[in-house]
Amino acid sequence: MSKTIKATDAVRTFSEILNSVKYRHESYTILRGGKPAAALVPIDAAPFQKTLGDLPDFIKNLPKLGTDVECFMSDIEEAIRKQPALPEKSVWE
Repeated sequence: MSKTIKATDAVRTFSEILNSVKYRHESYTILRGGKPAAALVPIDAAPFQKTLGDLPDFIKNLPKLGTDVECFMSDIEEAIRKQPALPEKSVWE
């Protein structure tokens, strides 16, 4: 069963909440502004973790840009052009 808690209360009692999630396998929905903002669940209940091997399938399933692709590409190219040049020598050496 998932409990609901306000973000400010979650901050004040985070250690207690974390213990109840870990040891009692309780779940919490954290509210911010009265709306769900996050969930704190036991790790075995969390969605499976992805690996780099999953990246190609993930990219393949991203939504297509359609007619906006040209605008998007020009925005990316412009952002790359505006990047400051890297220093020739590291300041940390």
